[in-house]
Amino acid sequence: MKVTVVGAGAVGASCAEYIAIKDFASEVVLLDIKEGYAEGKAMDLMQTASLNGFDTKVTGTTSDYSKTANSDICVITSGIPRKPGMTREELIGINAGIVKSVSSSLIEHSQNTIIIVVSNPMDTMTYLVHKTTDLPKNRIIGMGGALDSARFKYRLAEALGAPISDVDGMVIGGHSDKGMVPLTRLATRNSVPVTEFISDERLNQVKEDTKVGGATLTKLLGTSAWYAPGAAVSGLVQAIACDQKKIFPCSTYLEGEYGLSDLCIGVPVVLGRNGIEKIVDITLNDAEKAHLEESAAGVQKTNGLLEL
Repeated sequence: MKVTVVGAGAVGASCAEYIAIKDFASEVVLLDIKEGYAEGKAMDLMQTASLNGFDTKVTGTTSDYSKTANSDICVITSGIPRKPGMTREELIGINAGIVKSVSSSLIEHSQNTIIIVVSNPMDTMTYLVHKTTDLPKNRIIGMGGALDSARFKYRLAEALGAPISDVDGMVIGGHSDKGMVPLTRLATRNSVPVTEFISDERLNQVKEDTKVGGATLTKLLGTSAWYAPGAAVSGLVQAIACDQKKIFPCSTYLEGEYGLSDLCIGVPVVLGRNGIEKIVDITLNDAEKAHLEESAAGVQKTNGLLEL
């Protein structure tokens, strides 16, 4: 199993580190346009191998896509990160050109790869890969919902005063502050609805804190977060590489599912060796449907800014 991560910045390097430590891939290739940067990150990671007990080979390259040849999974993290006060949508002009070029170069050397898109605005960048490559829809995946759901569970555990392993919850919709749809109605603590433990008011605060989770961190850090995004990507990569058939909310191309078409947006999917093996159609109530449709309208508006 060979995995390529394009972009050796904070998110890409964290992603590569988590994949290496989990030790399910034979090789991870880091690629970056900055001279020597990916090579340095790869060397630094390899010097932790004996300490962290992994045998995954991590290598780096400066823009030499031939080194990525025959990658089973490619992760695109490249592009400019958010700064405080910026929306994900404001990144579209620069990042669209980067993602289009990167995806084309990756596929040139790995025709049967699975691409995971992390670059923002993530749903629109995932849609761009669909529209500008010949990869089948099951092999193009947007990461957002996996990260948003992790942030949702963090906030739920905080509100419940519970261990995070006791908590389950999911966020669907667009990967944006206004577009996320945390499914509070379906959230549970060890299979018991969280509504049994906390008030509607507190649960609504959890929902709102989840939706601005990325913006909160950007304000604190001065740039986009990296630990949780890197971990979210590594979870998706592992589910595919190890054929785990796990359900994650991911941005995927819809063709009538959930009443939506011709866009990529976060919905639950089964991930296995073929990428997205099934889109899971869960029953939403009227309010949740309305929120998802509103989110989809926002994604389509951002998609309209693309120069396809």
